[in-house]
Amino acid sequence: MSQPGFAGLIAPDALAARLGDENLVIIDIRTTADGGREAFEAGHIPGAVHSDYAADGWRAKVGNAPGMLPSIDHLAALAGRLGIKPHDDVVIVPAGTAATDFAAAARVYWTLKFIGHGQQAILDGGFKGWTSDAKRPVETGPSQPKSAAPYPVVAQQQLRSTTDATLIASRSRQASLVDARGPSYFEGREKAAEATRGGHIPGSIPRDYADAFEPGSGKLKPHAELEKLFAVVPRGPAISYCNTGHSAAANWFVLSELLGREEVALYDGSMTDWTQDPLRPVATGGAA
Repeated sequence: MSQPGFAGLIAPDALAARLGDENLVIIDIRTTADGGREAFEAGHIPGAVHSDYAADGWRAKVGNAPGMLPSIDHLAALAGRLGIKPHDDVVIVPAGTAATDFAAAARVYWTLKFIGHGQQAILDGGFKGWTSDAKRPVETGPSQPKSAAPYPVVAQQQLRSTTDATLIASRSRQASLVDARGPSYFEGREKAAEATRGGHIPGSIPRDYADAFEPGSGKLKPHAELEKLFAVVPRGPAISYCNTGHSAAANWFVLSELLGREEVALYDGSMTDWTQDPLRPVATGGAA
């Protein structure tokens, strides 16, 4: 049976105690930057399947925006190919070496939640955290997912903010817009290649996602420190964005899944999508 409240972070020892469970699916999402399939085959958590976050299409290029939510059919097939069934507990395993690979895990987590899956967690500290204790088992060899039927998607649209919804939020101030990028992007001194303009959505609150992590690692800071960091975001509805919906997924995860905020959405298109229309406003400089 699925464990109640299976969400957020799972500690390595808690995962170790569940290895071999019939309804446990462990997805190792290491990309080429982390060694990819070769690194996976050289060592992974027993029973894990490999899904390259970049190559498997957890995000899709739509128009000139590279980080959009893929089609429902693609996601249904991808989840099925990895062996995910509706009542499974899914553990997502990033490399655990940097904030950016945690953000990839958070985007996978958000995507599974969006398609209606109810139970997923990210391995705290990733694969690096798993191997920090030599007593924890590691197996080698290729990935052997138990493929299942395409996932029966029930889209949770409230988790996603479209461009129109984000524009309404910016104008009405009915939701807080939280920008996950660093100051150079927020202020407009730097921009993503696909964005047509530098800067931020007017009225946004800067909250650099990297600040939520222990320096030089892929491990989040303690809960109390995260509370302090995100205290700048008022209670109530919030929309997390960045350049391509990647680092914003980490802020979404902290706000929604760890701090328990309600009505937190991810704007997957983010600034690369936002700036495709010259009529959408972009502000530069520091926060208002």
